Amino acid sequence: MEKIKIEKPTEEKLKTMGVESRPIWEKEPSVFSRHYDDKETCYLLAGKARVKTGEEEVEFGAGDMVVFPKGMDCEWSVIEPVKKYYKFG
Repeated sequence: MEKIKIEKPTEEKLKTMGVESRPIWEKEPSVFSRHYDDKETCYLLAGKARVKTGEEEVEFGAGDMVVFPKGMDCEWSVIEPVKKYYKFG
């Protein structure tokens, strides 16, 4: 299984990817399970979260771009309210 990828993208990369035209998802502090039927790429505008899989645990927050691989099962812990742009596929 692929691992979760986290990076701090440049403003130029965000513009090239058209991140600001993507839908926004928001979530209050909570814990929930998630299965990814498709790859998700998201860019966090605000907040902080921790995601655990059977093999890894990662933490990310505002300013991070995160890629979740297709087929992954995980548990999200939203530590601070999250607001993110996202795209599947």
